Amino acid sequence: MRNVTDRNRSSETGMKQDCLQPSAAPKRKTTQFRNLLHSGELEFVMEAHSGLSARIAEEAGFHAVWASGLSISAALGVRDSNEASWTQVLDIVEYMADATTVPILLDGDTGYGNFNNARRLVRKLEQRGVAAVCMEDKIFPKTNSFLKGSTQRLADKEEFTGKIKAAKDSQLDSDFSVVARLEGFIANHSLEEMLDRADSYASAGADALLIHSKQDTADEIASFVAHWNHECPIVIVPTTYADTPTSEFRKMGISMAIWANHSLRSTIPAMQNVCRQIFEEQSIANLNGHVAPLSEVFRLQDTDELAEAEKRYLPSNPVSHSAPTNDLRKNLKLVMPAKTEPSAPVIQAR
Repeated sequence: MRNVTDRNRSSETGMKQDCLQPSAAPKRKTTQFRNLLHSGELEFVMEAHSGLSARIAEEAGFHAVWASGLSISAALGVRDSNEASWTQVLDIVEYMADATTVPILLDGDTGYGNFNNARRLVRKLEQRGVAAVCMEDKIFPKTNSFLKGSTQRLADKEEFTGKIKAAKDSQLDSDFSVVARLEGFIANHSLEEMLDRADSYASAGADALLIHSKQDTADEIASFVAHWNHECPIVIVPTTYADTPTSEFRKMGISMAIWANHSLRSTIPAMQNVCRQIFEEQSIANLNGHVAPLSEVFRLQDTDELAEAEKRYLPSNPVSHSAPTNDLRKNLKLVMPAKTEPSAPVIQAR
């Protein structure tokens, strides 16, 4: 596994960089993500839903992060039905991008509307340092693909093809990636229709195709791959067919697998257990080993960097501005208003 950028590296205090000897610039996050799609290896992407969870995913070794719509909406306490606005999602994913050095692939649902919404979304994601967006071919507002008993309605093929083309035409960074997510298997459509849609989306410029399935085996994925004869990379989300060995995905030639919601789901029993224990015991004395120490919270917040920055940028003997200085006091006199009209004292400059 490739080494993860060490976020904890410290520089010597007071050391100045030589402006005449520029170092090699790191690859753009968009370029990093595109390289992952075309690495020739099976790449793994971890779900995150906040700046904190994104940083933890990177520290664990993942080279890209999936900003999950389900997880973000759940963390906000709303349903995965576009109840959180796209600008609210944008704010969260910006924090995620700021907290990491690896690329982020946003779960952009249906693009939050028609082609015009989709192309505006792409521009805003580029401005915030997000590397890629995934859009699914269902109607707005979307319904979560794994919600039992739900009706999954697909968008018109030509309409969604136009949305993909508009998204690609609007990007300013040539390496920004648009992933087209096909929901035909989720909606019980045929393999033939899936292949027809996939061909249309790839022709419109999609940089990868996410083939989604809710079966407990990878049979639908294998069937699609066996009949797909294009070079467009294939992305999968093996949430329901988790027992399938990843070696099988490699044999199929899958480019990327997304662990789509497991960070969020891992936090739920942890919070439930801690909250229940505190409520029942009316004490936090027995929580050691069940919660992270505050020092770990501060480390993940990169508090040491702020301390070093304060040494570098704040004066060594800061002057308090909470009260007038002695020199200022000398130039002020207290004037009391006439007793006939009570009010607060007035300070005048001499």
